[in-house]
Amino acid sequence: MMLRRFLQDRRGSVAPMFALAIIPVVGLTGAAIDYSRANAMKVSMQAALDATSLAMAKLAPTLTSSQLQTQANAYFQALFNSPGAKNVTITTAYTTSGGAQLTITASGSLDTSFMKVMGYQSLDVGSSSTVKWGTARLRVALALDNTGSMADDGKMAALKTATTALLDQLKAAASNPGDVYVSIVPFNRDVNVGASNYNANWIDWSDWEDENGQDTSTQTCTTKKSGKSGKTTKKCTTTTTWVPDNHNTWNGCITDRDKPYDTQAIAPDPADASLPETANSTLFPADQYDSCPLAMKPLSYDWSAMNTLVTQMFPAGNTNQAIGLSWAWQSLVGGGPFGTVPPTDPNYTYSQVIILLTDGLNTQDRWFTDQNSIDARQKITCDNINAANITLFTVQVNTGGDPVSTLLKNCAGSPPTPGVPRKYPDPNNTFVVTASNGIGSVFSQIGTKLSQLRVSK
Repeated sequence: MMLRRFLQDRRGSVAPMFALAIIPVVGLTGAAIDYSRANAMKVSMQAALDATSLAMAKLAPTLTSSQLQTQANAYFQALFNSPGAKNVTITTAYTTSGGAQLTITASGSLDTSFMKVMGYQSLDVGSSSTVKWGTARLRVALALDNTGSMADDGKMAALKTATTALLDQLKAAASNPGDVYVSIVPFNRDVNVGASNYNANWIDWSDWEDENGQDTSTQTCTTKKSGKSGKTTKKCTTTTTWVPDNHNTWNGCITDRDKPYDTQAIAPDPADASLPETANSTLFPADQYDSCPLAMKPLSYDWSAMNTLVTQMFPAGNTNQAIGLSWAWQSLVGGGPFGTVPPTDPNYTYSQVIILLTDGLNTQDRWFTDQNSIDARQKITCDNINAANITLFTVQVNTGGDPVSTLLKNCAGSPPTPGVPRKYPDPNNTFVVTASNGIGSVFSQIGTKLSQLRVSK
């Protein structure tokens, strides 16, 4: 009887009921904390996996499965830092089907602190990183300012060092010859297509012949006898004729094409040689600029020759960014001195890139010596390049306190990628450096962007 009353009595039952209720409350609150710890471990794991997969991608084709597993594990463990992580292991899988692919997967566990009261002693944590390569190839054109102002503040020396390092990055990004092609276009007011091309049918000689040559005088004399005495008189006439120099004396320099072709990259038509001088021609006008820069180098993966060209660059002449930009574009599509560009393989995708570096604002082109007029022509070129889905980086080296170039900021752009629309202008692709040593840092950033393999999670 007493037992029945005790069981039926509701007085004083709050404490037992609270004690029973506190268990799931504590468990749920603790679960949020434990899951937060597990998520932090996953983030750290993913970062280490991404770095490991990128590092191992270059080595994977040359390693056995066992060697790849060993080296990947050592690299991952050196990077992974997550207090409390237990039993962390990684596995590697390298395949060449449909392009090379390396997948690294990691798994581990984390002892719970609060969820134990709910019967969960640990939480499993895992992630993976996949690197794909072998189906994408790069073609990069470097338009490099070689104007006289590059002699100041150590800019030319810094440009040479930075460009050499960038070439090393691009070379390292190529698994096989031809994966990455690079062209180099040194420019100032003009560009140099190589004096050995003086017989090429894509050169317009009209202006050059008007300005390079000499007057040649020819004297014609006649004699005449007159009168009974037969007196002889002599009359002479001197004729002066302009004789152009032989084309083999040309130094290789080319100035801006006729409008509108100065803003385009269409191939020159040799038939235009027969057009009158007043007509717009697709040919490239020869120029005898005293400060002619070094000759350009077409798309190539001859890294030694490219480095030699870079080390020989010198500062001279005025600034015409537009001509450097247009010829960088021309080098990617061919025509004229570039002939036919290397063929593409339908099994690969190709990215075309231009990097334009300059230290000064525009000062002179074929027609103008005012910045606004030259900028206007260059802006059209920028628009056309971006419409052609070419990635364009611009770098302004501003050690002299010039205004930041709005033109260069608005010229940079990137083509669309799956799920991401085209960015033009693209603020991520334009840079301003105020010290010469900043060139190396910027080129390194660009090189990393170009050579970094796509990481898919």
